[in-house]
Amino acid sequence: MDEIQLIQARLLESAAVKTRLANVGAPAIAQAAQRVSDSISSGGKLMLCGNGGSAGDSQHLAAEFTSRLRASLERPGIPALALTTDTSFLTARANDYSFDEVFERLVDTWGRAGDVLIAITTSGNSRNLIRAVQRCRQKEIFTIGFLGQTGGQLLPLVDLPILVPSDSTQHVQESHIAIGHILCELVEEKLYGSTDSALDINRKQLSTV
Repeated sequence: MDEIQLIQARLLESAAVKTRLANVGAPAIAQAAQRVSDSISSGGKLMLCGNGGSAGDSQHLAAEFTSRLRASLERPGIPALALTTDTSFLTARANDYSFDEVFERLVDTWGRAGDVLIAITTSGNSRNLIRAVQRCRQKEIFTIGFLGQTGGQLLPLVDLPILVPSDSTQHVQESHIAIGHILCELVEEKLYGSTDSALDINRKQLSTV
């Protein structure tokens, strides 16, 4: 396989994963948007966490919520907090106690009943996410899992799993950020605006293809 063929193959594989996700995952994404919107409307907040690339996704999506996703919609910030950004805390807690405790401790510190936590993981088996989700249950914080195909150990622990139907780490991560963008758009619509104009534009584009 030459470079061009490899590029085409990977892009088509990624598109196929998203097509499968569109067919099976839409109801869960819609439910997640409703839960996040309800939490924000009631004075709650959204927390996000993950490791490695999923830590980057947590920060990326928190920024979309607190700033904005769509340039066409001016709106207030939506309270969203990535639990992955404070390197002083993360290294202190991991050094003094255990890396398994870092997100649990932040949930314990910042989380309140009625908040929502999104745990982002391709494997579903990260100990620090498992412990954070377990602590959320004790504190009556609703949990959403952005997961890979099997869901791993987190599948039965989160309140709402969103499963990407693939065992390819890279394609799962690509779908996680797409899910996050859609989730943010839906929450923006529910709280502050409408996606009607964007949908009309998409329909016109599709009709010319």
